[in-house]
Amino acid sequence: MNPWRLLLTRPEQECQVLATTLAEQGIASSSLPLLMIEPLAETAEQRATILELDRYCAVIAVSKPAARLGIELLDRYWPQPLAEQPWFSVGAATAELLRDYGLSVYFPADGDDSEALLALPELRDALQAALVPRVLILRGDGGRELLAERLREQGVQVDYLALYRRALPEYPAGELTRRIQAERLNGLVVSSGQGFNHMLQLAGNDWPTLARLPLFVPSPRVAQLALAAGAKHVVDCRGASAAALLAALQTQAAFEL
Repeated sequence: MNPWRLLLTRPEQECQVLATTLAEQGIASSSLPLLMIEPLAETAEQRATILELDRYCAVIAVSKPAARLGIELLDRYWPQPLAEQPWFSVGAATAELLRDYGLSVYFPADGDDSEALLALPELRDALQAALVPRVLILRGDGGRELLAERLREQGVQVDYLALYRRALPEYPAGELTRRIQAERLNGLVVSSGQGFNHMLQLAGNDWPTLARLPLFVPSPRVAQLALAAGAKHVVDCRGASAAALLAALQTQAAFEL
């Protein structure tokens, strides 16, 4: 049996999928979702943006919720998706949702982060082919600012379409610490900066103790956030996928409680 026993904190459905993948590798886990996806009510601005989808030379979905909710909008306003319009995602799982819908999708095979996406030849080609390059980013209420900043540095006009917010589910006081101690968990996994902030919020005064556990994060940005908050052992998985987490686990000796 693998010595790792991990706390998973993604949205509930994603926790279930990740837990199954880990179990297949003999890795025990416990799910405590720290992100709850709440779709935003459709606004006139959202509607206007999606109706003008054809003015963008590229559309980027930064997460699976962004892809799912974006597809719902397409169903309402574009029953025939634009066949020539290139779509992009940060990870393979998001790309699969879009591809199953019939879109032309590209994603980086060598990393699940903004830097890898920006290096994609297909994205560069789409930007260079446009007289006035415009990109639409489907996301939650905030996030992926680095992606937009880098694109704007290249002279690209970037618009956002916010489709959901991430909320912290309600848990009894001390639930995070109780779960970790009761199940003798020896590693923590977060999938985003907001997920980490929710962990801090839920940990409260127990954070200095929990900060000694190895913390697996998806990117350098979240790693910096965790280190600044006092985390002692941060592992950058360079991606939020199960494959990225499994690869990172292989480089680390399991923490002994």
